Amino acid sequence: MKMNFFPLISLSFAQIFVSLFSFSIEASAYTPQDFIECLASHVSYSASLHEPIFYTPNDSAYSTVLNSSIQNDRFFSPSTPKPSVIITPFHVSHVQATIYCAKKHGVQIRTRSGGHDYEGLSYVSYFNVPRYVVIDLRNLSSVSIDVESKSAWVQSGATLGELYYAIGQKSENLGFPAGDCHSVGVGGQFGGGGYGYLTRIYGLSADNILDAKIVDAEGRILDRKSMGEDLFWAIRGGGPASFGIVVEWKIRLVPVPKTVAVFDVWRNMEHNATKTLFHRWQRCADKVDENLTVYMTFQTSSNDSKIVLEANVRGTFHGGVDKLLELMKKEFPELGLQGQECFEMRWVESFLFFNLFRNGESLDALLNRTSNFNMLSFKAKSDFVKEPIPDNVFETMLGMLYEEDVGRAMIYVFPYGGKMNEISESAIPFPHRAGNLYMIHHLVKWEGEEEEEKHVSWVRRLYNYTTPYVSENPRATYFNFKDLDIGTNNLKYEGGTTSITQASIWGTKYFKNNFYRLIQVKTRVDPTNFFTNEQSIPPLLRIE
Repeated sequence: MKMNFFPLISLSFAQIFVSLFSFSIEASAYTPQDFIECLASHVSYSASLHEPIFYTPNDSAYSTVLNSSIQNDRFFSPSTPKPSVIITPFHVSHVQATIYCAKKHGVQIRTRSGGHDYEGLSYVSYFNVPRYVVIDLRNLSSVSIDVESKSAWVQSGATLGELYYAIGQKSENLGFPAGDCHSVGVGGQFGGGGYGYLTRIYGLSADNILDAKIVDAEGRILDRKSMGEDLFWAIRGGGPASFGIVVEWKIRLVPVPKTVAVFDVWRNMEHNATKTLFHRWQRCADKVDENLTVYMTFQTSSNDSKIVLEANVRGTFHGGVDKLLELMKKEFPELGLQGQECFEMRWVESFLFFNLFRNGESLDALLNRTSNFNMLSFKAKSDFVKEPIPDNVFETMLGMLYEEDVGRAMIYVFPYGGKMNEISESAIPFPHRAGNLYMIHHLVKWEGEEEEEKHVSWVRRLYNYTTPYVSENPRATYFNFKDLDIGTNNLKYEGGTTSITQASIWGTKYFKNNFYRLIQVKTRVDPTNFFTNEQSIPPLLRIE
């Protein structure tokens, strides 16, 4: 079934929704057709819309829509649970209607922005397979830049590439601190923190959110003033999917120079040379001029039929190439960075560079919602490092890369320091601030469902091996690098509830003590736990 609907935006529509949500709704026996009929009755039809608002498995475009934003091939598997309906709203009223109908029919909602959730939780539910739907926000993707106030309103379905493009069209001197992958959706990026090349200067994406619009479990559209400071605090780094559906964000744009210097170099080397590079990086990357950010990645490659270790070193500097080379020679001489390996360009053009658009592509390439990197199937884990990892330990970690297929296992490191040391652990739910040298990210890729157990086992072994050398009590991890291995909630829709004690096993790893404040907010704004997933914040149970 395919039907087109025109957004209802009149005052009377808003009044209808207030009344609809003002009474308790008992979940009835569910069929997708019941849900669709409910949805159809609460939005109005318009032949002017050329795309449907929802898709069911009976529609020829269903698989195309579902798969278009799956960024991890692990979830292409036929055995992966699939939603009974995909809703692609064109207006916030469609989100309100979906929430109303989901409550009426006892249906769980998953909300997808760009589809980069590491465990697929924005479009996969393991709770109750037949009774979940996906709201795909791809059509809610507008970006409105206000150069004068140095701010922007960005809808949650926009990608980082679309945001950067819009900024670049309006200004040469403004930017925004977020990730470098252009296909990542802003909804997930902002809601979980948002780390990138500007973080050491300006903090996370979530540190630079000024306002937001969220649709809550009662179908109300709330801004910062009407939602209150506690909920506004929670959605900036605490995972908004636990509290409602954020449809739009107001962000603070930050100053950037007209040109930045960038580099992306590879060094093929034996263990000792790689150890030397990393030894130096660990001791300088978080302490250098905050205008310089240097990432490193380690993986294997095949060179003349020999498997060798490679180090990929990428960086940006807010200044010219000459100053960059001077700084790198002083702080990181082991890299041997050369002038011909560095380039000057506009800040926004650096995202073309880091996304491998290096053949004269225009900024329009940032509007492509498809990643240039084939992620295949993958499993990843993350840690925060407070003391340099001993050289012999790192050598063992590098040795483990040889156990995997060539080029398929990676160790990434992202430096801290700068602004990250100045922001309080409790300023927003993201708590990983001063005292961390860097974040480390282990990832393995593979092809074929039958290979999953082997490769997931490898990344778990690497993670376990590093236990004594990373943060502890709790062993912290980054919410945007989601990992179900660290714990999950009980299956609510099979009659289970999740105690705070159980949820704290995974919750404190992501949020430390901020987890308990998130519980308080959840209990106030969504006490029935309507917005739930395998790692959503649980409300406080009465018996607790």
